[in-house]
Amino acid sequence: MSNTPLPTFETIRLGIDGAVATITLNRPERLNAAPPQMFDEIRAALQQLPALGARALVFTGEGRAFCSGADLQNRAAADAAAASGGTRAWHSLTKHYAPTMLAISRLNIPVVCAVNGVAAGIGASLGLCGDFTLAAKSAYFLEAFVNIGLVPDGGATWMLPRLIGKARATQMMMLGERIPAEQAEAWGLIYKAVDDAELPAQAKALAERLANGPTLALGLIRQGIARTLEQTYEETLAMEAAHQHLAGDSADAKEGGLAFLERRKAAFKGQ
Repeated sequence: MSNTPLPTFETIRLGIDGAVATITLNRPERLNAAPPQMFDEIRAALQQLPALGARALVFTGEGRAFCSGADLQNRAAADAAAASGGTRAWHSLTKHYAPTMLAISRLNIPVVCAVNGVAAGIGASLGLCGDFTLAAKSAYFLEAFVNIGLVPDGGATWMLPRLIGKARATQMMMLGERIPAEQAEAWGLIYKAVDDAELPAQAKALAERLANGPTLALGLIRQGIARTLEQTYEETLAMEAAHQHLAGDSADAKEGGLAFLERRKAAFKGQ
């Protein structure tokens, strides 16, 4: 574990336990509604992960919600002052929310989202951005934008059709209805729905398993999955060969090969 001191934030909490970092959305009195500042602080926290020795990251929410969406109460007041809701929304997305979602997508360590309650709007995008999303059975996902005359953001229109197909993505975005955790699991929207009391432990166990894995290979896998959604088959074959070249030269690959030959469990170091 790194001795690097943990920075403090106003809207989130950053923690490190062994090689697992946790970012907790920390505005429980507002159901973790997300002002632009929250996403700026998430992005700042991500920059600390290498120094902390993090090999996996967990997102979760404080209290009874994961994230109820953008902070509409604060935005309404700001829009009234600015007299241009559309311009302000564009600025918030391009300068705050979108850069953070992009930074998460570019991480070279696995990401686990532990959705402990409602995940709505930008909160749904954040809750679904991980390599694994576990959700409490009482939780639900909601693309609420259409209900207030807006369009999905935070990458939702890219993410949802790829996760669950066009028909179900259209249902979520155009009807603006809740998708309970167990339905989300049945659709393939998330990895697993779990009993509420078991969510923290299951998310931690999964993150620890990933953190104990071959970090370079896992990072290349997550980047490869993202890229193959846009590439041809031929391009993907070339990418896999390049990634295998990098992974094959790692200390973890050498350890994995020796462990296989010696019929023992590999002790990966993330190198």
